Amino acid sequence: MRYGAKVLFDEVSTAFTPGKRYGLTGPNGAGKSTFMNLLTGELVPQKGTVVRPRKLGVLRQDQFAFDAYRVLDTVIMGNKRLWAAMEERDRIYEKHEITNDDGMRLGELEGIVGEEDGYSAETDAALLLQGLDIADEMHQRPMSELQGGQKVRVLLAQALFGHPQALLLDEPTNHLDLDSIHWLQEFLRNYDGVVIVISHDRHFLNSVCTHIADIDYETIITYTGSYDEMVMAKTQIRSQIEGQNAHREKKIAQLNDFIARFSAGTRSSQVQSRRKEVERLQVTELAKSNIQRPYLKFEQKRPSGKHILELENVSKSYADSEVIRSFTASVTRGEKVALMGRNGAGKTTLVNALLANSPTIPEAELRQTSGYDGPFLSDGEVIWGHEASVGYFAQDHRALIEKGMTAFEWLHRWDPGAANEEIRGLLGQMLFARDDGNKRTEVLSGGEAARLLFCKLMLQKPNVLVLDEPTNHLDLEAINALNIALQKYPGTVLLVTHDHDLIDEVATRIWHFEGDHQVTDFKGAYEEYQSVLAA
Repeated sequence: MRYGAKVLFDEVSTAFTPGKRYGLTGPNGAGKSTFMNLLTGELVPQKGTVVRPRKLGVLRQDQFAFDAYRVLDTVIMGNKRLWAAMEERDRIYEKHEITNDDGMRLGELEGIVGEEDGYSAETDAALLLQGLDIADEMHQRPMSELQGGQKVRVLLAQALFGHPQALLLDEPTNHLDLDSIHWLQEFLRNYDGVVIVISHDRHFLNSVCTHIADIDYETIITYTGSYDEMVMAKTQIRSQIEGQNAHREKKIAQLNDFIARFSAGTRSSQVQSRRKEVERLQVTELAKSNIQRPYLKFEQKRPSGKHILELENVSKSYADSEVIRSFTASVTRGEKVALMGRNGAGKTTLVNALLANSPTIPEAELRQTSGYDGPFLSDGEVIWGHEASVGYFAQDHRALIEKGMTAFEWLHRWDPGAANEEIRGLLGQMLFARDDGNKRTEVLSGGEAARLLFCKLMLQKPNVLVLDEPTNHLDLEAINALNIALQKYPGTVLLVTHDHDLIDEVATRIWHFEGDHQVTDFKGAYEEYQSVLAA
């Protein structure tokens, strides 16, 4: 498959085996979603064939396609044969008079419904929805009443419904909280068909995958093992080929030197044999990898005071709905706090309450990203410490990037005194090629907008970073770079994320949002917190 001069993959022959779970990896733009669309049949290959099983479970990306249907019906639609039979059966039953032919057809349809476990379809669909934290009272409602994250989970249940022979999942963990991700991991590990999954969550890939199909070098190479094992094997193979090439190049240079010196002399037979050896020793041509690694480094202009943040009996309600009840905590300089809990539990609400009282984040900026125009705090007090300077990455980060200018102009506004070379250097670190700095802000992709916001944080050099779901539009290389940068950052971090590795490797403290509007404050790493819960 190619687009113009850009080759995504060429002459690829590969097979996916039942019982195996494949992670489809490669950087943004490598062709992962294109390959997935070839597998589903939504795209036709420019050359070659794709053979697929009869029952295919596909995670749909269009959140609004099923707005007119009940939640339960949307899930059951995952089994196309069953849903078509149920719809036709209902149409026949709605007739005023049923003919003999209708009666015969009803018998056939009831047979299909029985074969496809249609009599337990609603119960099976409800179990999937419960696992993905869609409450029972939502099951009869139309999809149009659900929030974006809930819709994604229903569409995930649709893909899983009806025991498909193969599951094709494109970013299934997007908009899922950690509990739902853990449920999905367990479900997939016990699934007996083929799983092919695209994900930018390293921990998820390591937990689920038995194989990695990596799109790089204009081909697809399948490695046995987890994502981390693939990275190691890929690096070793590449180094081995490069080493062999270096050895061959040295040998070829020696042979060519001999040929040049003696080609006109009496040693013609030796010269001829060396020419043949040069042909045999041709260097293995290495295609260029399309992996690009950004470089993130967060610094602080000046350190903050020791006591950076105090929360006293912080509460928040919307109308009659309580979200956070009387939370008290004290944060000291250098702590890295992960805010965890189910979607809708109040993590972003607390972040907004803290930022509304911060010395460096304008309230207008918060209203832009939250769409909320009431008071951010219902009760209690938030006190920021001496010299606190806060940098903010919003969940809806695109709203923070003003339209009608170039990426370079937008970034330069945050430090007009910065040299053009410094601005271009930061953009280069975050993989904006020289001309990309002239891109209009309104046409930036989600990943480009996220990387531009990280440029801003590196330029500002705050001593507190507040990051709300920073990984949503990043590829694996960018998430790994963020992980390392946060571990090395000397300032204070408040981090909302569902990325297991990020929580595990960065956080020194956990704020866990419970279902009863309380927040558990655990002073320790995530692994210790899990041990305490398990005890």
